[in-house]
Amino acid sequence: MQPEHVSLDAVVVPSPGLPDRGTFVARPPNSRGAGSTGAGNRGAAAVMGAPVEGVGSAPQLRRGIRGGYPEEFGPLASLVADPLVTDIFVNGSETVWADRGSGLVRATVQLGAEGDVRELAISLLALGGRHIDESSPCVDARLHGGIRVHAVLPPISATGTLLSIRLPSVTRISLDDLGAQGVFGEHRTLIDRFVARRENLLITGAGGSGKTTVLAAMLASAPAFERIVAIEDVAELRVDHPHFVSLEARQANIEGAGEIGLARLVREALRMRPDRLVVGECRGEEVRELLSALNTGHDGGAGTLHANSLADVPARLEALGAIAGLGAEAIARQSVSAIGAVLHLERSGTQRRLAQVGRLRLDSRGRLAIEEWTE
Repeated sequence: MQPEHVSLDAVVVPSPGLPDRGTFVARPPNSRGAGSTGAGNRGAAAVMGAPVEGVGSAPQLRRGIRGGYPEEFGPLASLVADPLVTDIFVNGSETVWADRGSGLVRATVQLGAEGDVRELAISLLALGGRHIDESSPCVDARLHGGIRVHAVLPPISATGTLLSIRLPSVTRISLDDLGAQGVFGEHRTLIDRFVARRENLLITGAGGSGKTTVLAAMLASAPAFERIVAIEDVAELRVDHPHFVSLEARQANIEGAGEIGLARLVREALRMRPDRLVVGECRGEEVRELLSALNTGHDGGAGTLHANSLADVPARLEALGAIAGLGAEAIARQSVSAIGAVLHLERSGTQRRLAQVGRLRLDSRGRLAIEEWTE
């Protein structure tokens, strides 16, 4: 099947109540604008508070599961097709927000009734092999191309069905690309040394700070003969490396059986003889398995962790260690031995940057502490 040609029209119009960035009107082929009706075309016109910069002539638009226009996203399809959109948020049947790199802007999309939004959530999660209902009202799923969908149903959500859609870059980003964007600043040479020395790394930052992007770029620069095994709750790492494999956690089925968590996957990955072991995001007890693996000769490994600042990293690790049944002193000694460097990322407006590089250490009480990297 030949990929469907998509033409997007850029129109700058006033945006009452929104930042003065213009608006973006994206229309799929044969659409009739905001007044289109029917399941396939409902909400075909999306208006965003950012002007289009070359989208109509972009060499790569984001494609759907069949290789053409992403019609499986229904009224959100035109936003998904835009290669500059990184995140889409649906807050019930009334509001949609999208980020094209300059911050969240409200989009005008005709979603239909609450039941239509719920059906869209169920359909998208089914494409990722996951199910959502009243007994499992909060679900994550990975779709084609690394698109990540998170959904929450009422009554857990008091504002109707919620959708959070994370859209990966259409093109793979390298360390050189990130360096050219100023992400690493004065630390660019240090990053290359970390990869070459097979330093075990912990990449930290808030949501949307670029942790996954930086990690993928660093792994892509590893030697081609090294075997990289990644473990993720929802597989979103897209690494341009010839020997990269990924394991994804699985939720229980409707009978409550078949769940495979991250801790189990870390143990399975150790049997696959990885040269570099990666845990996409440490959220709980899997931190115990990761630290254990990195302390038994698996150099060049990495993990990511949500943290507001470099100074907050020791407390976050202690909290995860407690979930895994490790005391403060145990998690401190394991972390200092296993993790060679901590890279903390921050986002300010449109700019993501490596704000700090740190090294874990023990304080005078034997507890975990961190200091700025010096060589």
